[in-house]
Order: sequence, then C-alpha cells, then structure tokens
Amino acid sequence: MSVNQGGDIRLTKFDPLRRIIFFDDFDTGTSGWTELIGNYHGSLDNMLEPYKDHRPPQLSTLSMWDTGSAGSHDGMYALKIATRAKRGHQAVAIKRTTFRQASRIRLETYFCFKPEATEMTLGDHTPRSFGFLFDLQNDTERVMPHVRYLNALDGQLKQKWQFKRERAAFTQINEEENTVSHYHLSPEGWEDIPDGTQRLCYNEIATKHNWHYLRFDFDLATMRFLYLQCNDRVLNVAGLEPIRIEAMQNLWCMLNLALFAETDADRRVFAYFDSVVLSGDF
Repeated sequence: MSVNQGGDIRLTKFDPLRRIIFFDDFDTGTSGWTELIGNYHGSLDNMLEPYKDHRPPQLSTLSMWDTGSAGSHDGMYALKIATRAKRGHQAVAIKRTTFRQASRIRLETYFCFKPEATEMTLGDHTPRSFGFLFDLQNDTERVMPHVRYLNALDGQLKQKWQFKRERAAFTQINEEENTVSHYHLSPEGWEDIPDGTQRLCYNEIATKHNWHYLRFDFDLATMRFLYLQCNDRVLNVAGLEPIRIEAMQNLWCMLNLALFAETDADRRVFAYFDSVVLSGDF
C-alpha cells in the first residue's frame, strides 16, 4: 500500500522497496532484536571468547545529565547498543528472520553514536566504529556482507567506511562436528571502501546528538553489493565482495541483520537507532 494513499506516515522519512519485510519503530518495543551470542554445545564454556562479553540491546530515551531525555529521531525510544568501558569492546544486536524470495533488499535506518557522557569533553575520538552486517544463506552458500564506519583507531580520527571479505577461521564446538563457530567481527580483515571518507556531524559536546540517515541495498539473487548511502553521500560499492562460505546445515533462507558498536578507549560507547526498515523488491 502506498504511504501517500493511507499507509503508515512514519515511513515517509524512508524510501522502501515494494514489500516491507519489517518496520521496527522502537517506540513500541525491541521488536525481536537481541544480543548476538556465540554457538555452544553442552556447556557455555565452549563459546568463543569474544562472544561471551557482548551486551544486549536496550530501549533508551537518550537521557543526559544536563539536557534530560531527548528521545529518538521522531519519538520517545531508540534502540541502544552499549559497549563496556574497555578499549576494543564490541556490543552487537541481531534480528533473526528468513527470506521468502531472493530479491533486492534495502536496509534503512536513522542512527547516532556518542561515548557515555561521563566527561565534560567532546569525546569524538572515543567511538572506534559502528556498523551493520547481514548473515544470509541460499541453497549453495552462506554470505555475510559487513560494513562499518571507522571513526577512530588508536586515538586517531579515521572517519571512513570499510567492508570485510576475509573469513575468520572456524572452530569446532562439539565432537559430532555439526556445530562450528567463527568470530567474523574480529579486528582483522577490514578494507577501505573506495573514496569512502566521510565526516559525520558530531556536535560540540558529548550530550548533543544528531541523527544520520543510512541506506544499504543488496541483491539476494546474486549475493552482491548494490548501494550504500549515508546522509548526502552515495558510496561506490560495485564490485565489493562479501564474506562467502559454503552453505551450512540448518541455515536455509537465513536473513539475519546485526548492528554493532565498538569503543576505542576505556569508556563506554553508545550507538542509537531510531527505527529500522527492511524492504524487498517482490
């Protein structure tokens, strides 16, 4: 149904494809978003170490000590992903679903990111990165497009978009050899997207938030990057390769989407998402 012909007015700030797969407005709840945990079998002890300390997403009104509750882009609650106050720590939220047709899909969201406002400084060097990934599988392969905005690394501003195509090594989880795990968000293997430098609005103090628009298109039929846009910048992603793995058992038609944040200092970093729309051309 056309938004301009009686559809949901909240969708007018997006440009979805013909079919809405999901529209998660976090004013109504977490909508199935949960913590990304690693595979285990028989005991939590055999989970890979990086997965053991991920943090679950929360609902947030963006409350600050000096300004009160700002709310989200156009409502009260945003999905909040928070790292620990430990340099290099990552927090990852995931929504798990499946696809009904291998078509073009489009991710859209409004986001912002900041360090925890525990210091009266700008803190623009504190967030290392935020980003998203899909975990997909068809009849022949598992495909994992990863994209991140590298804000800072080792205390130096980078402000550029990156992708990953290298697969992390698999670890066997159980003796029957039917459960494996790999930490695909490891710091190794990230590559710069060509001409991917972009300065984002990062307002003058740690408690001011500016929302940014993000759109990403991917083709499930060919498993190829199609389009990446942040605010007014459209990046050239043609020819970029996702992580590719031989198809795995029990993952048919998988369509998982994850959002993540990472800190570059011993200070918590928050990434906020106002709402998330995933649409398809079918």
